Amino acid sequence: MKRIIFLLSLFLIAFSAISQQNSTAYLLKPDRVFDGYQMHNNWIVIIEGDQITYAGTDKEKPKVTADIEVINLDGSTLLPGLIEGHGHILLHPYNETSWNDQVLKEPEAYRVAMATVHARKTLEAGFTTFRDLGTEGAGYADYGIKMAIKDGVIPGPRMIISSRAIVATGTYGPKGFSPDFDLPLLGAEPADGANLATVVRTQIAKGADFIKVYADYRWGPNKEAMPTFSEDELRLIVETARSSGRDVVAHAATEEGMRRAINAGVVMIEHGYAATPEILRLMKEKDVALCPTLAAGYSILTYSGWSPDKDPEPEALISKRAFFKQAMEMGVVISAGGDVGVFSHGNNVLELEMMVNYGMKEANVLASVTSTNAKLFHLNRLGEIKKGFLADITVVKGNPTNNIEDLRNIVLVLQNGKIVVKN
Repeated sequence: MKRIIFLLSLFLIAFSAISQQNSTAYLLKPDRVFDGYQMHNNWIVIIEGDQITYAGTDKEKPKVTADIEVINLDGSTLLPGLIEGHGHILLHPYNETSWNDQVLKEPEAYRVAMATVHARKTLEAGFTTFRDLGTEGAGYADYGIKMAIKDGVIPGPRMIISSRAIVATGTYGPKGFSPDFDLPLLGAEPADGANLATVVRTQIAKGADFIKVYADYRWGPNKEAMPTFSEDELRLIVETARSSGRDVVAHAATEEGMRRAINAGVVMIEHGYAATPEILRLMKEKDVALCPTLAAGYSILTYSGWSPDKDPEPEALISKRAFFKQAMEMGVVISAGGDVGVFSHGNNVLELEMMVNYGMKEANVLASVTSTNAKLFHLNRLGEIKKGFLADITVVKGNPTNNIEDLRNIVLVLQNGKIVVKN
């Protein structure tokens, strides 16, 4: 018996030593720390395992293990891992391949292979979380990508997925084909009336973290955007999703489409370009957030030949600038998300630069892409540099509260306490 106890003791000592060797602990020493709300000079951050155990001044730091690795980050700013608020991991820019051809001509396996590259580029750009707004014809492939990242099969941001998105019959999908053909591949899932509840439940069963609905689309007499679902239909979608604890967000750009979606109970309007003061007041009153996706429209205009360096600003961008300013002035909560996939993955910071260019202060943009997005997406332990939060961290050279473009100067990225990018 004594021999067994002795051997067991040796095993426990050896196991403890191995565990200590395999444990990961870092003491990060940047010039400044943005905690998700404000900047702090001369802070350090301690990470043990997958979480932050201390953030504050060096003088007040707790006792840490002797084998902690100290990383000096002179001239840098440490932030929470950036959170992409609106993207499509399975799309790539339309000036490379049109949306129609991506949906109809690229095999799903090819699109998934490309998505693995997109995921890596996103992580390398400092974005450790990615909210995906639809697979655009690739079925439920977003779930497989999410699991592959989660299990460490491929590098990439943690994924929050919406599956196929819901559209009204006849309003969405590849264009330019004879009405004699019923195309088997649509960019989203068509449904109407009472069938909407079944579609919502099916998407949830297939792994959707939230539901996306197209409250309007370009199906008017002259291909202009018009509302798609009735308010009652949208309410059915919201009530069905809400019973599972999931949110509904709405693609909406028309005044009436937004009004119906807001009254039905969606939590966020995606795009929202034609929002009037009345709609913005309604959003503020009902606590509905806005994801303006400024970079998408900007990028599409460049694909059509507009040059921001040579040509006057188009009316479409002038109106978006005014709409964005009005939303800020009226106190609407703004989520940072650019519709990346319409433009290149890894260039996610373009949206943040445009937010600054359109009048938002740099510190508010940083909050939008960290703590605000974390709250909107129910990421309870992300978006802040705070004890007990997961150690998703982005470090950049420079000070992005003075120059937002410094977010492009990636020095270090950690995800769940592990260094995943080091430049």
